[in-house]
This record gives sequence, structure tokens and C-alpha cells, in this order.
Amino acid sequence: MASDLPMGPQLEQIHGEIRDNFRALANGFQRLDKIKDSNRQSKQLEELTGRMRECKRLVKEFDRELKDEEGKNPPEVNKQLNDEKQSMVKELNSYVALRKTYMNTLGNKRVELFDGGAGVSEPTADDNVQVASSMSNQELINAGTRTMDETDQAIERTKKVVEQTVEVGTQTAVTLKGQTEQMGRIVNELDTINFSIKKASQLVKEIGRQVATDKCIMLFLFLIVCGVIAIIIVKIVNPSNKNIRDIPGLAPPVPSRRLLWAAEHFD
Repeated sequence: MASDLPMGPQLEQIHGEIRDNFRALANGFQRLDKIKDSNRQSKQLEELTGRMRECKRLVKEFDRELKDEEGKNPPEVNKQLNDEKQSMVKELNSYVALRKTYMNTLGNKRVELFDGGAGVSEPTADDNVQVASSMSNQELINAGTRTMDETDQAIERTKKVVEQTVEVGTQTAVTLKGQTEQMGRIVNELDTINFSIKKASQLVKEIGRQVATDKCIMLFLFLIVCGVIAIIIVKIVNPSNKNIRDIPGLAPPVPSRRLLWAAEHFD
């Protein structure tokens, strides 16, 4: 039974109000069959139309409350509650179709009842002709059932589109995450290269300072060697020049060596 379904207090209250309105609609259409006066029938149909508008509002409210409690209930309970909602919508459709039959019988203009939603579709002129001519109550109920099935199929297609959109968004997020990680690695590599360039610059500067110091030492040694060579050359060219001292460790000129040899062997 629908009353045995587990519902929250708010959902149970809305469900009870819908069932009360359905009972009132059933009793109203039964009384309508007994009324012979067309004016009283029109007035009774207006009252029933108001009831159906109230039922439509309550079904919408039931659907909203059901979606709010969907995450709190087990899947089995949600399925039962959704089946109950579909059953109420179909029952409301049957009363709408029944009302249209009475309206066509009375010859009155069709009253705009629904502006869309809750699975109740607005009829066309061809539908009204078909209802007035040949359709029975059961056929009207079947037509309402087919309309609800088409609405469910449209909802399923919409869900698939939403799921595909979410999937594309997820793939895009994964791609962006990978690109972000790759950019992070590139930045780290650039930091490493920048650090290596700084170290290389410091090393080049250090080598430059060492090379400059070595060049100064080499130049100083070169000047000393040049000076010694110059003195030697002068001594060899002009051995009688007394202004230039002998370099320690360097042999005296040839004439001096001869005099020394003669002095040693004089005795």
C-alpha cells in the first residue's frame, strides 16, 4: 500500500492531501453523472477543475520534496516513492481526460488547466476531437500513460546529456591538471638551469682572476730573465766594463779566466 511507504513528515502530509483531493474528485465526478441541469454541471466542473489545479500543485511539491529526501533514503525506497508519484500523475491525467469528456459533452470551451510540468501535457485540438468522438475512459487513461512514458524518455535523454557533459568536464579537468603538472616541472627545470648558469658565471670569474694572477707572475719572471740575459750579453760584448758587476755563479769572461790560469801555474 502507498500509505505503508516510508516517508518524512512533510512528504507524508503532501501525499495525504493529494489522496484527499483524488477522493474528492472521484466523488465529484460520481455526483456529476447524476446532475441533469447543464448550468449545475458546469459549476460542478469548475469546482473539479480547481481541485485538479490543487492536485497539480501538490504533485509538483511532492516531487520537489522527494528530490530533497532522495539522498537520505535507500534506493529501494526511492524507487517505491517514484512509482507512487508516477501513479498519482497517471491518476491525475485520467481525471483531466474525464473532465475534457464532460466539457465536450456539455459543448463548452476547453478551459486551460495546466501550463506544463508534473508530467501532464496540454492537449491539442485533434486530441479533443478524438476524445469527444470515440475514446473511452480506459483509452484516455492509456493515452495519459503514453504521454507520461514519453516524458520519462525525454527526462532520460536529458540525464544522458547531463552525464556526457559531466564526463567531458571531468576529462577537461584531468587534462588541465596534467598540463599544470607539466608546467610545474618545466619551471623547476628552468630554476635548475638558472642556478647552473649562476654557478658557471662564478666559476668563470674565479678562473679569470686566477689567469690574471698567473699572467702577472709570468710577466715578472719574464722581465727577470730578460734582465739577466741583457747583463750576460753586455758582459760578453764589453768584458772590460767595470760598472757592471759579475752575476754570482756566472763564469768571468775569457781574458780573466786566462790570467787566473797563468797566475796559478806561474810557480
